[in-house]
Amino acid sequence: MPIRKRETPSTAAGIKRGDQVRVITGRDRGKTGRVLAVNPGTRSVTVEHAGMIKRHTRPNPQKNVKGGILERESPLRLDKLQVVCPSCGEATRTGSHRNEEGSAARFCRKCNSDLGS
Repeated sequence: MPIRKRETPSTAAGIKRGDQVRVITGRDRGKTGRVLAVNPGTRSVTVEHAGMIKRHTRPNPQKNVKGGILERESPLRLDKLQVVCPSCGEATRTGSHRNEEGSAARFCRKCNSDLGS
């Protein structure tokens, strides 16, 4: 039997935890928030105050959970988001290039400023 190469997921199109992103499609279009978690396997991102769902929770005194109907963030698909550039303040695509040390660095496609690593 031939050995199949396992496909490793990419690093979620240049979106990292802690980035400021803007939702560009869907019911939360126009909202901005900080990235809480990135899941490259499912190509989904959890954004603060976007994609809110109601979760019916049972009380659990051992874990100090009150129970009831809680609101929490659900993951959004990656293609619904764009990174907000901290210098120009606009939602933009990101590019990557090698910096002086030789490591990869992200940059804003609109104003060409670095977004950090």
